[in-house]
Amino acid sequence: MMNSIKKYLYPRLCLLVVFLFMLGGYVHKEVLDEEPSTRIEHEVAYFEEGKFAAWPANGGMWIWGNEILVCFTVADHDYNVNSGHTYDVSTSRNMLARSLDSVETWNIEDAYEQGITGKAMDHQIGSRALKPKELENPIDFQNPNFALLFQRETNRNGPTHFYYTYDRGKSWFGPYTFPNLDPAGITNRTDYFVDSKNELSTMLSIGHGRTAIARTDDGGLSWDLISYVGPDFTKSEEISGRNDYSLMPSTVRLSNSKILTTIRHREGDGGKVWITSYLSGDNGLSWTKLEDPVKKHVNSPPALVKLPDGRLVLIYIERKRNWEVDSIESSSSVLAAKISNDEGHTWGKEIILRENDGANSDVGYPKAVVKPDGEVVIAYYWNHSLDENEDPYRYIAITSWTP
Repeated sequence: MMNSIKKYLYPRLCLLVVFLFMLGGYVHKEVLDEEPSTRIEHEVAYFEEGKFAAWPANGGMWIWGNEILVCFTVADHDYNVNSGHTYDVSTSRNMLARSLDSVETWNIEDAYEQGITGKAMDHQIGSRALKPKELENPIDFQNPNFALLFQRETNRNGPTHFYYTYDRGKSWFGPYTFPNLDPAGITNRTDYFVDSKNELSTMLSIGHGRTAIARTDDGGLSWDLISYVGPDFTKSEEISGRNDYSLMPSTVRLSNSKILTTIRHREGDGGKVWITSYLSGDNGLSWTKLEDPVKKHVNSPPALVKLPDGRLVLIYIERKRNWEVDSIESSSSVLAAKISNDEGHTWGKEIILRENDGANSDVGYPKAVVKPDGEVVIAYYWNHSLDENEDPYRYIAITSWTP
């Protein structure tokens, strides 16, 4: 598997260098407008033979200087599953991957031993699970080593609980109950931004159908649902028989009053899943739909980050429908990005970060952070199972990219 990582490192960048050399250094302005990548590197945060590792977007990702932490799921690989998620659900556990040197090396930590002790959708810990309790003391959201982690207990109607840390995830307080702010139940992942010592906003996934924003101004002791974002598909299956949804947001605060969120969206026949976006100019009280940043079928949630220079980067993974094509090159899934210079109103052309390395559709769920120098670090799960010479196992990949 490691040979395949090296094999597919820099393929597009190398072709670009050769092309520019042949042109004698001439570059048309239109090429420059595509925001060419200056550096793309792929690493492995976690790989283990016989294991299925996945879904950073269901866990979380945090950064403190050169220290980066990722929460993800590990389970036994199920050889009897020929398509979809090839894992034994009953063995799924949360794990943490930590890098202290800006992704050069990764250490793996057991999330349960660090304090992630509540049963969750991706954390089947049986009789060891502790029941969530009420938070009694306010959280200091501006503690320099703070992080917050949300976990859903089921994929359809919750409930949700949360944890927090003051030591960069080496130990976690919790689990704490999160209020049921909607009858459909809260199925939250980790998507939040800190506004002050006592105030924090989190984007919610509700049921299996819609998105909302909630806020606390007393350190997490109480939460208010501020507004809903986009359509309500929480009852789409019982009304229309279709599995429509608008959930799993990735969000950035643009200013004291402006918030931009990008959402995994499925609507209509055919199973197409694309990415929508909404802008709030009144701190989450109301939302305006913008042009969809990704209109093609991707079937994976987005990861949205803001660069130090103010540009926005949207990362997404196109899960190729492998049964529709014949060759590894045409059927391999794709890691891609787009850049916005105008706060998400418009997006540049698609930038391919990874492709053609035998990844089937069981990939994706990215999370991303930005280092102080503007380098984007993306965590996601990947595989090379379309290549019969490679291992079939899913693993946690890291792509570092400087736009």
